[in-house]
Amino acid sequence: MPYPMNRINLLIFLLLITSTLRAQKRYSDGRPAAKYRMACQDEGIVLRYGDGPDSCDTYGAREAVVNRDNGRYYLFYDGAGKQGWIACLAESQDLRTWTKRGLLLELGQPGRNDAKSASSPWVIKENDTWHMFYVGTPNTTPPPNRIPAFPYLTMKAQSHSLAGPWKKQYEVVALPPKENSYYTVTSSPGYIVKYDDEYLQFFSGATQEGKIIKRTLGIARTRDLNASWKIDENPLFPLDEQIENSSVFFDAQTQTWYLFTNHIGITEKGSEYTDAIWVYWTKNINQWQAEDKAVVLDASNSVWAKGAIGMPTVIQVGNRLALLYDAAEGNSLSHMNRSIGLAWLELPLKLTK
Repeated sequence: MPYPMNRINLLIFLLLITSTLRAQKRYSDGRPAAKYRMACQDEGIVLRYGDGPDSCDTYGAREAVVNRDNGRYYLFYDGAGKQGWIACLAESQDLRTWTKRGLLLELGQPGRNDAKSASSPWVIKENDTWHMFYVGTPNTTPPPNRIPAFPYLTMKAQSHSLAGPWKKQYEVVALPPKENSYYTVTSSPGYIVKYDDEYLQFFSGATQEGKIIKRTLGIARTRDLNASWKIDENPLFPLDEQIENSSVFFDAQTQTWYLFTNHIGITEKGSEYTDAIWVYWTKNINQWQAEDKAVVLDASNSVWAKGAIGMPTVIQVGNRLALLYDAAEGNSLSHMNRSIGLAWLELPLKLTK
């Protein structure tokens, strides 16, 4: 005998609630989780750390940033080398096979804000000049790891080629930190897009309350890439979201903006680590909602990383979106010994349960 319609509706409702609860990871300190997932097929490691020229990535490869120019892919990644974390360059024709070229930047002289790290560069081209915004810091943990430490600052360089050479512009203070703001200890660079008559940069902001670090993203704006940017007073998302780094994609088929970012999770014992790649979406690039987010990649669908999964970068290839990211092989939660992986998303992007 068939169920009455009201009972069928109840069963459907319970199934939806159950699937939502399964998708939503719970964190020990109650930080928000994503209720949805987005379909993503992980391919595995495409660039292993350890064999870069001049020992540039001896201890790890992190924070992949991919660009395409004249049919060739240029991958900027942070090589954890013997001098510190410094941006390195690799080139490819297909995103799978990479030729490492070595250091893209160099450390600044003692006293400079990039004396201990010059890393995570984001670029945009204006006329015949590439403008780079990279992370600098005068502080790191002790050797050999030399993990960058606060403050994370945005530094400037420019070149006529993605492959360099890059000329640093110390006179440009792109994203100056500000007291009593959401970016007191971090104002580090992110994806840049030209929208209407100005440039928008989706930068990482963080502030520290006692021993607790709160992280989010904000928008900075400029019409002059060689000047300081005007930073929006309010962040895109609440500080409790605990996200950092950005890669933005506009899906022309659906007229939707997507923002890919890495989420900071926490273990039951209270240790933080990069646990997943999330995506947010909106129809209005200037307005985003914290509720509109989904998990893209984490330990449940990565084929090689079951612990730490870090910063994403995306680029369209035909009718798919390529996603490059860093992660630690196996169950490691460490900042070190990470490699770069590749995953794919079908276009148009779709949510799954």
